[in-house]
Order: sequence, then C-alpha cells, then structure tokens
Amino acid sequence: MIRFAEEKDIPKIGELLSQVDMVHHEGRPDIFRIGRKYSDDALKTLLTDAQRPILVSVDDEDRVEGYCFCIFQQHVNDPVLTDIKTLYIDDLCVDQTLRGQHIGRTLYEAAVRLARESGCYNLTLNVWSCNPSALAFYRACGMVPQKIGMEILL
Repeated sequence: MIRFAEEKDIPKIGELLSQVDMVHHEGRPDIFRIGRKYSDDALKTLLTDAQRPILVSVDDEDRVEGYCFCIFQQHVNDPVLTDIKTLYIDDLCVDQTLRGQHIGRTLYEAAVRLARESGCYNLTLNVWSCNPSALAFYRACGMVPQKIGMEILL
C-alpha cells in the first residue's frame, strides 16, 4: 500500500536515508560524506509541506518498506523556461532487504499518478552515474535523459 508519510514513519525513513547515503558515498566518496540528507527535525518540517509530499510504501502491518520524496516545481514568468508544473523526485529508496519485490516500481507509479492528478506536465529526477542499478531501474520505468550533468576532476 502507498500512503503519505506520517511522523511515526520518521525512524524508518531515517534508516532508508542512511542506506541511500551509503550507496552514494561508496560510489563517490570524493563528493558524498557519510550522513543523512535530512535530520529527524527536517523530516518533521517536510511532512507539513504540501509542495514536498513524501510517499511511503508500507506492508500489511503498516511498516515502511520504501519512500519517494517529491517536490512540486514551476518556473512562473521565467524569461527562458515555460510555466509547466513538474513533479521532481528528490529521492526514492526501497529497503535493501526488500528489493526485487516491485516496491520501487509501485512507489514510482504512485508518484506518476500524483503528478498527473496535480496537473503536472512531467515528472523528473536526477540519478548519479555511480548508481547504475538506479539508472537501469528508471530506464525500465520508461524514463529518458532530459539533461546530462558533466564534470572534470581537477
């Protein structure tokens, strides 16, 4: 089942945030520290922000299996960009012990539904190239590159 995150979910969301952090840190220790993207206090604040919904997948006992952090974006009256409304997936994670059970796909599809129901033009996200399994997952969901970030190490 997919629902909006609640304050009681914060401990498990925190564990999952740490799992994501380790994937990024192991892939790019030159960029990512070991730590969480959001503290418990930051999560409490996010839970009250309608522009930043957090979806969670829960099991039959209402235990969090994964999450999808979303952000509604719109560049109204931008001199270059059109006024389209976008749902941006800031972070999507399934507990590493539960992967392969289509929980990620279910969360992704719930985000697509939320975007459509909210009048969004598109759904976007960023994926780090050091995370090939995430890249393959999003491609399997039908996503295509919108832009590509590049770097040179100095």
